[in-house]
Amino acid sequence: MQKDIRSGTVQMTAAMLISGTIGWFVVVSGQPVSSVVFWRCLFGAISLFVVCAAMGLLRPGMLSLRSFAIAVFGGVAIVLNWLLLFASYKHASISVATTVYNTQPFMLLGLGALFLGEKITATKLFWLTLAFAGMIAIVEAKPNIEGTDNGYALGIAMALAAAFFYALAALAAKWLKGTPPHLIALIQVATGVVMLLPMTDFSSQPANAQTWLLLATMGVVHTGLMYVLLYGAIQKLPIHLTGALSFIYPIAAILVDRLTFGHALQPLQIAGAAIILLAAAGMNLGWTPMRLLGARAS
Repeated sequence: MQKDIRSGTVQMTAAMLISGTIGWFVVVSGQPVSSVVFWRCLFGAISLFVVCAAMGLLRPGMLSLRSFAIAVFGGVAIVLNWLLLFASYKHASISVATTVYNTQPFMLLGLGALFLGEKITATKLFWLTLAFAGMIAIVEAKPNIEGTDNGYALGIAMALAAAFFYALAALAAKWLKGTPPHLIALIQVATGVVMLLPMTDFSSQPANAQTWLLLATMGVVHTGLMYVLLYGAIQKLPIHLTGALSFIYPIAAILVDRLTFGHALQPLQIAGAAIILLAAAGMNLGWTPMRLLGARAS
C-alpha cells in the first residue's frame, strides 16, 4: 500500500509539473491556437494509440456505442477547453488564466447537481462563494501586462469558459466509469483531430524544427505521457491526496510564467489567486469552514 502511495505521488507530481509548463510551449511556439491544439491532438493520438495497443485496449467490443458517443462528447468538450484556455493566455497571462481555470471544481459541482443528482451542501456553497470573491479580486486588478493585449476581461471569460468545458469532460468521464481511461483519452484527442482538421491551414505550417519539436512535445509529453502518469496516479492514490497534489499545477504555471516571461502577479491578483486555490482545496479535500477558522485560531 505504501509503495503504491509513493509511486502514485511521484506520478501525480510529475503529471502536474508537466501540465504547469504547457503554457510556455503554447506561447513560445508562436502558432495560432487552433493549430497548436490540432497538432497536440494528432501527436497525442499517435502516442496514446501506441499505449492503448500495448495495453490491449483496442480489442473489438471494448466500448458500447453509447460509451463511444459519450467519449466523443467528452472529446469535443476537452478540445474546446484547450482552445479557450490557450487563447486566454494572450489576454490575461498564463498565471491569471491558470488560476481562474482552477474554478473547474465548482463548475463540476453545478453540473453534478443538474445531471447526477448530487447535493450542494452549505459547506460547498461557502467554498463557491469564497472562490467567487477571489474571482472578483482578480477581475478588479486589471493589470497592464507586457506581452498581452487589452482584453483582460475577455481572457478571464475565456478561462472561465475553458473551466466549464473541462467540467463537461469530467462529467462525461463520470458517466464512463469502468471504461479504461487511456482509451477515453485516445478517443478524445482523435475527436479533436477530426474537429480541427477542416480549419487547419496546412499551407502555412511551422518552417523550423524547433517549432515542430514544441508541438510534438505538447502531443507526446503533455498529452500522451501526462495522461498515463495522471491516470496511473489516480488508480493508486486516495482521493484527498490526489486533490492536494493537483495544486502543483497552478503553482508551477505561475512560477513558469514569472521566470520565463517576467509576469508577476499584482497584490490584488495574488490575494484573489490565493482565495481561489484555498476554496478549491477546501472543495477537493472536504474541509469545513469551522476547520478553516480553527486552523487560523491555532
